[in-house]
Amino acid sequence: MYEVIYMKADFEPWWMFEEWEEAVISRQAFQKKNEAAQYLEKLVLEFRENYKNERKKDHYFYAFWSSDEQCFCESCDEDLQIFHGIFMLYDGEPII
Repeated sequence: MYEVIYMKADFEPWWMFEEWEEAVISRQAFQKKNEAAQYLEKLVLEFRENYKNERKKDHYFYAFWSSDEQCFCESCDEDLQIFHGIFMLYDGEPII
């Protein structure tokens, strides 16, 4: 099964730190890769309209952000950038 994930966190989605699933905003499941890829592309186009900054890693990881969207990290004692991450998994694993 393919999944398209949208997450919002203070790290880019490709890092997939232990707590990454806590940052998931939505998940959409698909049986076919082409359907998942089409949905991913639709989300990418929507996010491009709303965010000036974008970075892509590998084939299916995207991060979007705007410099004014940050959160304060008490343990770091500094502001951290918020990233909107979109990516695709196959059977729970990243597609590279």
